[in-house]
Amino acid sequence: MAKSLPYPGAPAQSETRSVLAIPAFRRLWKSMAFSSFGDWLGLLATTALAQELSGGNYKKANFAIAGVFIVRLLPAVFLGPIAGVIADRFDRRRLMIVTDIMRFALYLSIPIVGNYLWLYTATVLVEAVTLFWSPAKEASVPNLVPKNKLESANQVSLLAAYGTAPIAALVFSLLALFAGALSNIAPVRYTSTADLGLYIDAISFLYTAWVVYGLSEIPRGASSKASVNENIGKSLFDGFKFVSGSKIIRGLIFGMLGAFFAAGAVIGLARTFVGDLHAGDAAYGVLFGSVFTGLALGISVGPKVFSQFSRRRLFGAALTISSFFLILLALISNLVLAIIMTIFLGAFAGVSWVTGFTMLGMEVEDEVRGRTFAFVQSLIRISLVLVLAIAPVIAAAIGRHTFAVGGLHASYNGAAFTMFFAGVIGMAVGIVSYLQMRDRPTVSLWSDVIAAFRGDLGGITGGNQAGLFISFEGGEGAGKSTQTELLKKYLESIGEEVVLTREPGGTPLGNQLRKILLDNATGEISPRAEALIYAADRANHVHALIRPALESGKVVITDRYLDSSIAYQGAGRVLAPAEVARISRWATERLIPTLTVIIDLPAEVGLGRLQSRDRLEAEPLAFHERVRQEFLSLANSDPERYFIVDGTQSIETIHELITERVKNIKLLKINQTKKK
Repeated sequence: MAKSLPYPGAPAQSETRSVLAIPAFRRLWKSMAFSSFGDWLGLLATTALAQELSGGNYKKANFAIAGVFIVRLLPAVFLGPIAGVIADRFDRRRLMIVTDIMRFALYLSIPIVGNYLWLYTATVLVEAVTLFWSPAKEASVPNLVPKNKLESANQVSLLAAYGTAPIAALVFSLLALFAGALSNIAPVRYTSTADLGLYIDAISFLYTAWVVYGLSEIPRGASSKASVNENIGKSLFDGFKFVSGSKIIRGLIFGMLGAFFAAGAVIGLARTFVGDLHAGDAAYGVLFGSVFTGLALGISVGPKVFSQFSRRRLFGAALTISSFFLILLALISNLVLAIIMTIFLGAFAGVSWVTGFTMLGMEVEDEVRGRTFAFVQSLIRISLVLVLAIAPVIAAAIGRHTFAVGGLHASYNGAAFTMFFAGVIGMAVGIVSYLQMRDRPTVSLWSDVIAAFRGDLGGITGGNQAGLFISFEGGEGAGKSTQTELLKKYLESIGEEVVLTREPGGTPLGNQLRKILLDNATGEISPRAEALIYAADRANHVHALIRPALESGKVVITDRYLDSSIAYQGAGRVLAPAEVARISRWATERLIPTLTVIIDLPAEVGLGRLQSRDRLEAEPLAFHERVRQEFLSLANSDPERYFIVDGTQSIETIHELITERVKNIKLLKINQTKKK
């Protein structure tokens, strides 16, 4: 079963630096960067060598280059899932070392042999070997970094994977300068630009093997503890069964394929597209580079920019927007605008990609993580290469068309038509992923966008916990304590293990802080200091009591939580509620209640019920009215989490309404668990 864990916000720059400060991950990251550099340089060199071997025949050169892409596809079709099983069953570190040494030898042999047969044969073998290396690497990352740094790790990993593409292109261009000089002192056959690129490519994999050799921290596959006689076919079937049986994993894989479908359409059709814009090879290079520039921006900056959104919502939304920019790209006929559209397309595809990989790392159990990543990598390679191979054929079949509307004439070629329909398909995939994975179905995306601009959204989005987390909020004298006790008794009567707590005062430290915060003898506390003291209590409360209870599957009921700080210290003290919310989100590591019950009562009625008043209760009526209005405003922003109850009703009626809502939530959680 997939685990549902809270999705952290985007990693800050300091967090990105901190994940690279982990020695084991930093060394693995270096190997990933050099391996990715080698892959891109190898792609450029093998396609260039294919053109060189054509002897100047234009048609033969095009078929030869297409052949390189096709043979890169074949191993993914037949070996991808099996490679994942092996990554799960055997020592991942040794597997990575062996595959890197094999890639070194294969790339080194290509320019030495120097014919089409060995070029294609070696390319197939390299791709087959890479299919074993990739899942072993992907499955190792979550074991080397804490879960709260997994998104940072994925971010820098994907940046290494796709950020090295422009570097490889630059190195390949510079090699052309040295190739001419070397041809004067060495045989031309072994000193062409393609040959030099392949030599450097081979050396990069030898270096990667040496780096991984020193990484004793990489664990063996979690399934390697099983009997070596266990049937590999059964392991493979179990992996596919896990992927197909999880709604979240299905949605992730479906959407990640869509992200590369859109980017692949641009890469495959870029040369034809810029030709119809009356531009040459330089423009082709710029447009090709724009895709990867956008991907790098999306991977490195996107999660931070969109940190207010839950990961499940962001994934499908980013994919849909990326495909929308592909449609715009197909409709325009200006090179500058095309480059801008391509960067945006790549950026949102990058956001979707890093978000999807983060969720896969969190949702997938270690025992099947290798085969799951192998399955994803295989499908991505298949879809990307198919787009690269088929898109030009479709574009050629469509041909060039001129449309006349009145006195205006517009010409569109097959590349534009193909990209347009690819964008439509990508949008459909994105919308389906969004609808399948959104974690707050009754709240519109537009309301989230507005809340994000206010800085409030991060306080109302969160992941699921193993247990059930319920908070009670409301003004003074609303009857929260009475209702928490009644709910505790009801849940225990149906067999639930319940932890009842309060803020401040849920821990020994909280009791001491409660005396400071509520005792009239304390006197005046500056509003900002008061907000920070409440945040300190909440951070310790979550760490010491709430999160451990939730992780063990218990029901936690708390009398007040972060919404009280937003209402009392934010609206009541006339601080910015969004700033107070951000402090509490940081203090709680974005732990959000499953349900927040707000017992609404006019301030004067609630205050009239009190026998005595503490430091906060003694505030003027206007203060408490601001608090009440802020609670109602919070509830309106997320009706799925908040439940407003009229506090003027009888105790029994209020209890019945609350228990009915809790029953519905428990039923929903059971159904979601079954679907996974």
